[in-house]
Amino acid sequence: MALAGHASAQQPAAPVAVPLASKPAPFPGKKIMLVVRVEGKSLPFDEKIKEHLEARGYKVTLQSQYAPVQQAQGADLVILSATIRSRDLLGAYRDIKAPLMTWEMDLLDDLGMTGKRAGTDYGTVEKSRYVWLVNAPHPMAAGLPAGVVDIYQKQATMSWGKPGLGATTIATIYGEPEKAAIFGYERGATMDYESLAPARRVMFFLDNETFTNLSPAGGQLFDAAVDWALTAPQGAK
Repeated sequence: MALAGHASAQQPAAPVAVPLASKPAPFPGKKIMLVVRVEGKSLPFDEKIKEHLEARGYKVTLQSQYAPVQQAQGADLVILSATIRSRDLLGAYRDIKAPLMTWEMDLLDDLGMTGKRAGTDYGTVEKSRYVWLVNAPHPMAAGLPAGVVDIYQKQATMSWGKPGLGATTIATIYGEPEKAAIFGYERGATMDYESLAPARRVMFFLDNETFTNLSPAGGQLFDAAVDWALTAPQGAK
């Protein structure tokens, strides 16, 4: 079975599949604002994410994308779901001082996290299941070994971006190393061109309705990305 977009790529013989441990949040009580399209058909998937984060010990608020950005004040982490209408949000959250995580690839350029060329700087791959973990020592790698990781239970869409020079890339789309599936920016890091990250910024590979399709290893990577975004950098006050 070939992976989408690479008919010649061979399926890895032994993908990593590690059972997801139900670990409590390292920062219980931290406030997460999950920005969604409340009116959209995919809201139940956002609600599943909310339930998962709350089960780990976080305090999560579902926020309409049409609510004022000022509502983010006081949040320890803002998550922009892919269920939003990106053309209605654009760079509204670009300069917030709170850490930010997203899996909406159409917002990556507006947030300064990638360049502006759709299909070159950001995009999606369909019917994919594997990523290549390239930075195993990093906390966002969730302790998984470097190499091929089976992150979905079945093939589905993955989002990707081509990050700037200041990024830390954790995983790439299998067979397409130029497409980062998970990457992050430290506060103050150079993102695209001359944009500096106001706080930690994280891109994750999910699509609108793929959270419930995560494999155990995929779930570990999700939790690790959230936890890293919420961790204050060394020396931060």
